[in-house]
Amino acid sequence: MSDLGHVLVLAGGLSYEREVSLRSGRRVSEVLRAAGVDVETRDTDASLVPSILADPPDAVFVTLHGGAGEDGAIRSVLELLDVPYVGAGPDACRVAYDKPTAKVVIRSVGLHTPESVTLPKETFHDLGATAVLGRIVERLGLPLFVKPARGGSALGASFVRTAEELPAAMVGCFAYGDTALIERYVEGVEVSVSVVDLGDGPVALPAVEIVPDEGVYDYAARYTAGRTEFFAPARLTPAAAAACAEAAVTAHTALGLRDISRTDLIVDADGVPHFLEVNVAPGMTETSLLPMSAEAAGRDLGELCRTLLQNATNR
Repeated sequence: MSDLGHVLVLAGGLSYEREVSLRSGRRVSEVLRAAGVDVETRDTDASLVPSILADPPDAVFVTLHGGAGEDGAIRSVLELLDVPYVGAGPDACRVAYDKPTAKVVIRSVGLHTPESVTLPKETFHDLGATAVLGRIVERLGLPLFVKPARGGSALGASFVRTAEELPAAMVGCFAYGDTALIERYVEGVEVSVSVVDLGDGPVALPAVEIVPDEGVYDYAARYTAGRTEFFAPARLTPAAAAACAEAAVTAHTALGLRDISRTDLIVDADGVPHFLEVNVAPGMTETSLLPMSAEAAGRDLGELCRTLLQNATNR
């Protein structure tokens, strides 16, 4: 049995990624119970704070995706309540969750990231969509990838092959956020590298290669079994695999993250990784990438999560 006492897993929330979060929470709760931990799973509603004050947990595992789960808000509340939790602190979350800001930090430490333009909805409308989008195509070329500046699970994201597809991609993006990030598309192998710190510093787990059946790793491809083929470890040369691991640990460190993160990369034909984004609360569902990485590394997911919780209590 674990020497941890009462542990709380937070899942659900009111973001667009609520259903994914509930699935992540169920998975983490299951593996922790199998590891001998006393687990309670709770949503984030008006009863949460009174419940924590009445019966403070020894530690919290946050499996909230999007919104308050990754922008630092719920972590600020947990700190106000003096409750230890797994993961990055509020300030680091705010930087990492905003993709354009994270890209600035990533460039400052020498990592590659696709050239991009950040465009708020107001600017898109006020300056005239046609003129602005035309200039973006001239500057970045085609194809492009459009996604909300905040959020995850590829909601509102689109692969743009032609200039004619760009306006619809922007409208789809603005349905999930007020600011769009338009990136130059980098051709290559899509991989995800999870980073964990179990007490001896951040270490990269084996990269997972992502091969969606329709070529785009969208929401359906992420969370529908059989829609995407995964290779763990990724089919990379030793040099490229090492470069991806180094890039993920560098991103984790530069952004001030803690305990756990997942960095998404594209590896080009020369074996160079290009940073796309980082996740401070990686998915933990049956089709999520961090559990695949843990399995490829020969690590038991429940033991890994238990160690992260124990380290949080020790802090």
